[in-house]
Amino acid sequence: MTKQLMIYERAVPVSSQSHREWSVKMGNNYSFANSVNSVPLLAAEFRTAAQEYAIVFAGDGNDVVPSVILGVRDGENSNVDVDGAWTGNYVPAFLRRYPFVFSRSDDQKEFVLCIDESFDGFNTDGKGERLFDSEGERTAFLKDKLTFVSEYQTLFERTAVFCKRLQEHNLLDEAQAQFNLADGQTAALSGFFTINREKLKALPSEVLLEMMGTDELELCYAHLFSLGNLTPMAQKVTGSAPQVSATAKKKTTAKAKTKTDA
Repeated sequence: MTKQLMIYERAVPVSSQSHREWSVKMGNNYSFANSVNSVPLLAAEFRTAAQEYAIVFAGDGNDVVPSVILGVRDGENSNVDVDGAWTGNYVPAFLRRYPFVFSRSDDQKEFVLCIDESFDGFNTDGKGERLFDSEGERTAFLKDKLTFVSEYQTLFERTAVFCKRLQEHNLLDEAQAQFNLADGQTAALSGFFTINREKLKALPSEVLLEMMGTDELELCYAHLFSLGNLTPMAQKVTGSAPQVSATAKKKTTAKAKTKTDA
């Protein structure tokens, strides 16, 4: 089965045979995400996320997805404190669905609900919410999680359509951000893409009208607006503002790269 890696260490299909006696104790500890500096973002999250995070596009070739930048250094999430608490106002849906995730079956025709068995709250001590009742049927808790992950998948596929539109019109330019660190050294966040504002404005009127009708134009400007959040984030961590610049378009291994599987 294909599935996202990133924050998932041991994701396996949920089944009454394997997990009938298991429970999940959810909480507000996001330590599992303290080493990711970006995660995928759904188009439906743009309006809220743009208020405090920088939204970029990450990936290679045809696999490009919106991503939210959570840290200026590779392997560092500045929104998780030493106790695992989330310090930002909004938690991306990618993280809120953890420890659950969909995997595609080997024939790519079906989605299977999986759970990360390495999750600290996954237990056989009866703590939290059971996955299955005494009859081996899904509990209300598991049904709720299945609904959430299903809705996430639907929104992910809609987001992919938006990204395809951007690529079809050649609107994405590779960019990078450089930061001056407190010790005098510099760091760079690279391998991500941003929308070229001038190319967007130069699109034929009929294309812009269509994008307006699908709310895709609003998403474009929400992304461009959000890039201003790089400055306060960088100042909080490094004490200086970043220098963001577009670079020649080419395939690279991205520092802010995120997996593109749903």
